[in-house]
Order: sequence, then structure tokens, then C-alpha cells
Amino acid sequence: MWTAENWKDYEVIDTSAGEKLERWGDYLLVRPDPQVIWNTPKEHSGWRKKNGHYHRSSKGGGEWEFFHLPDEWSIRYGELTFHLKPFSFKHTGLFPEQAANWDWFSSIIKKAVKSGRPVKVLNLFAYTGGATVAAAKAGASVTHVDASKGMVTWAKENAVSSGLGNAPIRWLVDDCVKFVEREIRRGNTYDAIIMDPPSYGRGPKGEIWKIEESIFPFLELTARILSKDALFFLINSYTTGLQPAVLSYMLQTVIVPQAGGTVQADEIGLPVSTNGLILPCGASGRWQG
Repeated sequence: MWTAENWKDYEVIDTSAGEKLERWGDYLLVRPDPQVIWNTPKEHSGWRKKNGHYHRSSKGGGEWEFFHLPDEWSIRYGELTFHLKPFSFKHTGLFPEQAANWDWFSSIIKKAVKSGRPVKVLNLFAYTGGATVAAAKAGASVTHVDASKGMVTWAKENAVSSGLGNAPIRWLVDDCVKFVEREIRRGNTYDAIIMDPPSYGRGPKGEIWKIEESIFPFLELTARILSKDALFFLINSYTTGLQPAVLSYMLQTVIVPQAGGTVQADEIGLPVSTNGLILPCGASGRWQG
């Protein structure tokens, strides 16, 4: 499993009975996690001293209960700064386990940039821009595409906070499929592509995305805008349930025949500080040229 081990401002402290106790900077949150099927004693004091608790409803969804938690705060990962705020369906605006992937592709970008090569990265379904700011900080120019105007605005704030206000980042509110189709027609290519596809979603004009039907054709489409000497392709699956072997097979089937290179896929996870376990948080597939 690939683990995000280098956090200082974030940690999973404990897990039990369908929930995880996390430290986000100075604040403790309790949130549901479907992977936590064990029921162990909640002995850590943080369970009682939490600043926020997301309660899942038996009817679906849920709601937050707050205890002295600000509306918004920030945490750092290395040179990156991320704004956080609890919003619907338990999220805070950041998936910390993705730091395992940020570290991986940042090293590839830095090596290429050091050799004098400019690097163009495309980040699709880019959310609040964790991967965007990591790639930009490593020295890439980035095109950030997400269908939500609010998420793109949030990502811009993360870039500014990370000292990347003037970095070569192109911010686009757009349907990812239609954007890639236009890039094919324009003849534009990218040296690296990152995608975080949702299990279900809608584009700005109501375009419907269902991952079981959409992901493989979209991967085939997106492969057409990889540059001839591309560096990497990263695909994530944390809400979708796609297994590492499935991600690996898709990359082997689509990317390798046209570009060679190697494919790896594995679960990604976060260490749990009280017991040394690794909490699984989805899967990633990585192609490297």
C-alpha cells in the first residue's frame, strides 16, 4: 500500500465503530469511514474533546455537530497550504491520503524541470486543487479543470496561500469530457495527466457522468492528448470502488500500447497513530513513461 506518511498538520489518531478520529491542524474531527468495520474501545481523549462530529443519518446523508470549530482554517503540507471548511457529506475540502501521489509525481516533475524540460500537466476532476498546487510547486504549468465553479474558486485560494498566485495555472470551469474533446480538436497535448473521476456527477450544463459506463471510454479519449514523450498518468479511485487491478488493467490496455512505460497500482492509505494500522482510502493507478 502507498501511504501518506509525511504529514505534520494532519493525522488519523484512532478508528473504531465506523468512525475515524482525525487531527486537522489544531482541531479534532470525528467522521464516518466505511472501511472501519471493527469496534475497539475509544480510549483516546480526542473522542471526547472533538471539535466537530459528522453524524450519518440512517436515511442517507447526515449533518455536522460543532464544538468550538471555526468556519474555516488552514493546514500545511511541506510548502503547500490548504484551506479547510466542513461542508455537506462529511468532507473538509482535502483528501490527505493523496499526499502519497503528490510526492510521487512531484519527484518526476522536479527531475524533468531540472533537466531543462518544461512540463505541462492536466488535472481533471480537479476539486480543490491538491494535485494542482503540488504539481505547480514542483515546477509544472498546470491546467485545472472542474465542473464546479465553487471548487475552482477554492483551488485558486489554495494556490495563493501556497505562494502560487502567479504560477502558470490555467483555471477552467468545464465538463471534463467536453474539454478533452476540444483539446483533441485543437491538437493540444500534455506531458502528464491526473484524473480523480467521481462515481457519479453532472457537468455545468447537466452532463451526466456514471463511472461504470464512462471511465474506460474517457481514458481512451484522454490518452489521445498525451505528448509523445509523456512523463506520467495518474488515475484515482476512492469513492468508486475500482480495485487496483482494474486501474492497472485499464492503463496497461490504453496507455502502454501507445506509449510504452510501466504501470503500477495499489491501495493508498493513512497511518493510524494509536495502533500502527494503515487505514485504506481507495486506490491509485500510475503509469510512468
